[in-house]
Amino acid sequence: MRQDEHDRADRDWWRQAVVYQVYPRSFADGNGDGIGDFLGVLERIDHFSALGVDAVWFSPFYPSALADGGYDVDDYRDVAPELGTLAAFDAVVEALHARGIRVVIDIVPNHSSDRHERFVAALADGPGSAARKHYLFRDGRGDGGHLPPNDWQSFFGGPAWTRVDDGQWYLHLFTPQQPDWNWQHEAVREDFLETLRFWGDRGVDGFRVDVAMCLAKDLSEPYPDWDTVRANLPLPGGLGQASAFADGQHPFLDRDELVGIYATWREVFESYDPPLFAVGETWVENHRRVRYASPETLGQAFNFEFLWNPWEAKRFVDVIDENLRLADEAGSSSTWVLSNHDIIRHPTRYAPSAVPPALRINAAIPLSAEAREQGLRRAQAATLLALALPGSTYLYQGEELGLHEVVDLPVSARQDPQARTVEGFFATRDGCRVPLPWNGSSPLHGFSTSASHLPQPAWFSETSVEAQEGSPDSTLSLYKAAIALRREFTGAERLDWVDAGANTVAFCRPGGWISVTNFGDTPIDLPPGRVLLSNVDTTGHRLPPDGGVWLATHAAR
Repeated sequence: MRQDEHDRADRDWWRQAVVYQVYPRSFADGNGDGIGDFLGVLERIDHFSALGVDAVWFSPFYPSALADGGYDVDDYRDVAPELGTLAAFDAVVEALHARGIRVVIDIVPNHSSDRHERFVAALADGPGSAARKHYLFRDGRGDGGHLPPNDWQSFFGGPAWTRVDDGQWYLHLFTPQQPDWNWQHEAVREDFLETLRFWGDRGVDGFRVDVAMCLAKDLSEPYPDWDTVRANLPLPGGLGQASAFADGQHPFLDRDELVGIYATWREVFESYDPPLFAVGETWVENHRRVRYASPETLGQAFNFEFLWNPWEAKRFVDVIDENLRLADEAGSSSTWVLSNHDIIRHPTRYAPSAVPPALRINAAIPLSAEAREQGLRRAQAATLLALALPGSTYLYQGEELGLHEVVDLPVSARQDPQARTVEGFFATRDGCRVPLPWNGSSPLHGFSTSASHLPQPAWFSETSVEAQEGSPDSTLSLYKAAIALRREFTGAERLDWVDAGANTVAFCRPGGWISVTNFGDTPIDLPPGRVLLSNVDTTGHRLPPDGGVWLATHAAR
């Protein structure tokens, strides 16, 4: 390979990477206090290399009161004491880099915590002060300003405004402990650029940008009422089509000013060699996502349509087609995600369930053994499909073990501020954040020696890393084999659809690599080719329902 080709491959390592998300508090506890930490990550570092991933993404590990799972950040340039130290973080980065694995970290730019030094100063200095301008404070309505500035609601429910002792109100799109930054303020913008450099200088390879579409706000009066704002949230398949606002002019989502903000981030990214990587969490309409994935801004943006898919062949085909087109338009690569820290794990989502399909993204109930098995088969098939697609695949810790959602957590253990009952079903994100099972022989499944910050179910012992490592038919073995084969066959970022019959998704990748997924209720005949990998028995060259398979044609390497 010529030197210039090597440099380009290094710049673009992320375009077809397999990225493993770690929720640090639930990965591994190295000091025995019941909370996952960087010492635990270091002790389990070989899990990443054995799995074969290209990068590890760490969810927030900053000092935090945990009002929202660490997304309420006290200090963007430090490590929460219960998770370790900057030195411990550096050791993890060094160990991952030594194995050829890159490091991505979460950055949370829409809001800080109410314990951040700038917010503490804003409260102390009072109305009209320079410190208060770092956030979005406004006077209230009514006699003495006792009513909030407008009727907007937070994403977690309840008013989006909280009143402070001197009578002013501050905006928070999430919990009251997460005041929104004022991104029109130059000091806020500069501070985040410095934070990007701080982590880039420590060897971080990139960032996942939390709620990347929310930073810019227009708080000009008169405020549009909440019914208008809510009905026009520019979300995929959401509540409206932004008819009351022109594109880029919603009061607090997906505003045009974001392009300029992220262009300054890109200048920081490009100052490193290779450039730093970024992927935006962008809950926006599809055609709006392109600008976040542009090489002039963040470079890549999450495609959540794939995650929302029901178990339906046509829906998968349509979403894949649309998102490959959009990625090409942006000059980026698409992303394929099936589970993360905010969503019911996909083996449970895909299982037959009494929960209405529209709620399966965040609500679940106990399943029968048969339903659990079918959900796992579908999840394995969907993962094979995702890993065969051109673009980046993002895995969430524990999915390589085939973990189902933990749906029977006691009320006393729940930590999610978003937890609520929806149409009679309890919706919480805690069930996908339960600490991982490393073995089946210890009371806490190898996660810790003393406690677990969320209780683990007894069935975790059957799905532990230890239980699966020696089994060629385990989910863990399937993931390892798939990631290794993907690396062997990954080529140009394109696919060609193959007609394999109704209720089937089939395509060919460069090099003669064919992926087939059976979404139907009956077995199907497979196209010609040698079976490389499958989650089901393909005897007779037939693919059973809920099966996925990779085939090599005569042209395969």
